[in-house]
Amino acid sequence: MPAAADPAACRHAAWYRQPVLWLGIAIFMASLAGCVWMIVLGMHHADTPLETSPTVFGVPVSAHSGPHPPPPGPSP
Repeated sequence: MPAAADPAACRHAAWYRQPVLWLGIAIFMASLAGCVWMIVLGMHHADTPLETSPTVFGVPVSAHSGPHPPPPGPSP
């Protein structure tokens, strides 16, 4: 009689008796809870707007605090 036909062997190998599966579910749920927590924290602590140059689609056109390049001079 093959082991796969034995009901006791089938019950022992059931999916809910696999510890790796439970570990995977626990890690997935913890990461999902962490994502939700980061979203909640982001909603409570809004970014303050910066004084920037004109924007294109909400992105500043130039660097905010970077040094300005020297003006072009006469070439030697």
